[in-house]
Amino acid sequence: MRVVIVTESFPPDVNGVAHCALQTARHLVRRGHTPLVIAPAVADPAADADAPCAVVRVPSLPLPGYPQVRVALPSRRVAAAIAAHRADLVHLAGPFVLGVRGMTAAARLGIPAVAVYQTDLAGYARTYVGTGEGAAWRRLRAVHGAADRTLAPSSAAARDLEAHGIGRVRLWGRGVDTVRFHPERRDPALRRELAPDGELLVGYVGRLAPEKRVDLLAGACALPGVRVVVVGDGPSAPALRAVLPGARFLGRRTGPDLARIFASLDVFAHTGPYETFCQTVQEAMASGVPVVAPAAGGPLDLVDHGRTGLLVPPDDPDALREAVAALAAAPETRAAYGPAGRAAVEGRTWEALGDELIGQYLEVLRERTAVAA
Repeated sequence: MRVVIVTESFPPDVNGVAHCALQTARHLVRRGHTPLVIAPAVADPAADADAPCAVVRVPSLPLPGYPQVRVALPSRRVAAAIAAHRADLVHLAGPFVLGVRGMTAAARLGIPAVAVYQTDLAGYARTYVGTGEGAAWRRLRAVHGAADRTLAPSSAAARDLEAHGIGRVRLWGRGVDTVRFHPERRDPALRRELAPDGELLVGYVGRLAPEKRVDLLAGACALPGVRVVVVGDGPSAPALRAVLPGARFLGRRTGPDLARIFASLDVFAHTGPYETFCQTVQEAMASGVPVVAPAAGGPLDLVDHGRTGLLVPPDDPDALREAVAALAAAPETRAAYGPAGRAAVEGRTWEALGDELIGQYLEVLRERTAVAA
């Protein structure tokens, strides 16, 4: 099968869309298929040296105020690359700007398209501009409505899509590297460095941006015997250093280094209320770490409240602080939640989820063939 992955983001970017697109391309290659990636251009000309397949980069500009995010510019390369690849199917990863062009090209060429919903753009519109939610949903309806199938990463996301008039929705989650993210990565030396007085380590991993609400961890920072660790980078970093006194900011970490940090935590705390899935929660669970997360979006599917972690009302700093304090005071509960979380995600490998995705592709191709007949 020849598949074109049109993605709004791709490594070296570090975010859920980029990571999922990379894992999809890798799995397709492993299964003997021929993918091509189309993504916004990045500053590093050698960025694609280790990519699993050919990558076509489209001219882009950094998003004002958030240079880590690049937005593709209008370009004929998208349609030309899809046609030249002789694609059987187009995979639209988090379509909004570049994905719209990919959908248009696929429709013009008569190629089926699968749109993967990954970002709560309406929620981001509320966060950044205080308005524009309706416009975001109109754009999402336009691209997802034209696709043969939309894949939602969680039951909450699926309900949201259907409530806004988007049909042909199926569930498709995300895989996790259960070898890399593993309790055995726990590092006593790192723990001594981060918590020299034996404090409980409470960690956040992710982008440091307004919609992630990392500021909600201020209450946890004030708890006695607790040390907050923040991993990631983004435009909110300077402000967060001011509002999270005593927290350790480790910057962006990846690969084995990130896995070592995850496994060395005592509690993982996610704060963002707009997660359609929340991969970092799954990575924490694979690392055997109890989770505190908002009872909204993707975490509702991932966290089994009272068994693998605690769900709290979104945007509620008091509830978040109280959940962290409860786990800090109950080592036996943490000791039970960690292994239960690990057991819950052990079957969610990228290989298993990649095969599910290929199954979705094949169903769409069969449906197109049946209609044509």
